[in-house]
Amino acid sequence: MDSSERVLLTLNRQEADRVPINYSANPGIDARLKAHFGLATDDHEGLRRRLCVDFREVRAGYIGDRLHEPVTDRRVDPVWGRRTRWIEHDSGGYWDFCDFPLRDADEAAIAAWPSPSADDYDYASLVSQAARLRATGVATHLGNPGLGDIINSNGMIRTMEQVLVDLITDDAAGLALVDRKVEHELAVTRRCLEVAADHIDFVWLGEDLGTQKGPLIGLDLYRRHIRPRHQRYVDLATEFGKPVMIHTCGSSSWAYDDFIEMGIGAVDTLQPEAMDMSPAFLKERYGHGLAFHGCISTAGPVATGDPADVTQICRETLETMMPGGGYCFAPTHQLQDNSPTENVVAMYDAVNQFGAYA
Repeated sequence: MDSSERVLLTLNRQEADRVPINYSANPGIDARLKAHFGLATDDHEGLRRRLCVDFREVRAGYIGDRLHEPVTDRRVDPVWGRRTRWIEHDSGGYWDFCDFPLRDADEAAIAAWPSPSADDYDYASLVSQAARLRATGVATHLGNPGLGDIINSNGMIRTMEQVLVDLITDDAAGLALVDRKVEHELAVTRRCLEVAADHIDFVWLGEDLGTQKGPLIGLDLYRRHIRPRHQRYVDLATEFGKPVMIHTCGSSSWAYDDFIEMGIGAVDTLQPEAMDMSPAFLKERYGHGLAFHGCISTAGPVATGDPADVTQICRETLETMMPGGGYCFAPTHQLQDNSPTENVVAMYDAVNQFGAYA
């Protein structure tokens, strides 16, 4: 069974030959893993094959003009103008969003903010990339946790607090920014599917909806502003016969009944320490209607334990989530730089040892 077959069976909540495996990591641990396996620093594909990873993202690269100019001591996204600054920490560092140039923007300022056109993407390269990957048998997906994301992605340029206020108060300026991104992404996604649907297995969306302790927003607000917009992405994917997986962090199972009604087939992240997110609860409560991707906490034994602890939690998770199919093994988020190399190796050794169906 190749990865494409394996993933599609699993997203359809059926047992495959083994659970599909995915990988995502920060640069520090990624570099250490490559060194551990004797791989070149740029051998991304080699590492994924060494870990038996089934998933690959495909995308149409941006080829338009730079819309936002550089700023001293900042990284500036040339397409949307989001700014980040480098923050050091004990195990490395990360680029953190800052400045938020649309924090106080009114409708006129939002309308004047440069944004890309759907014509500014290389769809021909998408076709060749997706066809090449599909020929190797891997499972390809269009999109990622940022596709369709309303709160986080707009918060990166307007502040998360202001985006939440925009949604609560139906602020015209904030909703104009939200809808500009939605319309743009839908147009690009449609064109990608029109040219490359035969080489794409599923569509991946995202929206963080929970904290560790409970919902980030109320169900009424979700149904007023988030669900209708996400439904358009789901309907578009369905038009081309593609299943949909959605990433959502924290305590988010309160929205899963809505996901099922919308036609979303799988959920990603599944932080086990968050409220109502334990593997056993999710499998029992929602396993009839959703497949699962994640559950291996980047804040748990992978970061804080030893290889034996990692092996144990991975085996327990597999024993809970595998029966009947519908589970993809993956970290809850990007593996962090504070995760010991040997723990991450143990994580992938565990799934390759215990993740096969009899």
